[in-house]
Amino acid sequence: MKIPDPLRVDFHLLDRQVVDPDGYLIGKVDDVEVSVGEDGVPVVTAIHIGQHALGNRIGGVIGRWLAATARRLHETGDPRPLRVPFELVHKVDSAVVLSVRHELMDPSALEIWLRDNVIGRIPGARDAG
Repeated sequence: MKIPDPLRVDFHLLDRQVVDPDGYLIGKVDDVEVSVGEDGVPVVTAIHIGQHALGNRIGGVIGRWLAATARRLHETGDPRPLRVPFELVHKVDSAVVLSVRHELMDPSALEIWLRDNVIGRIPGARDAG
């Protein structure tokens, strides 16, 4: 595992692309979950990926608009960001590289919406392997 020491959330994580070991783009780090360890030192416990997480991080009018759009695209209206435990981060470099393949991750609400409402409506799209 190659993670900078000290790890700066603002410089090393936020807004970096997240890829699987094969380089498949999963998304960008939109927010970070931090907890305080027993020794009182903050520890990154997870990264959050998704429009809802970004909207909450930005705040204000634009943040509320992003979060509202994420809610509209989600089937249940209660979107949750993709939460990736920090233990799955293999390397932090120009991109955040995970140790698991993208097939094991949950698809984002936007990806599901695009699949069902755009790609799925293209003639023959459902026949593709």
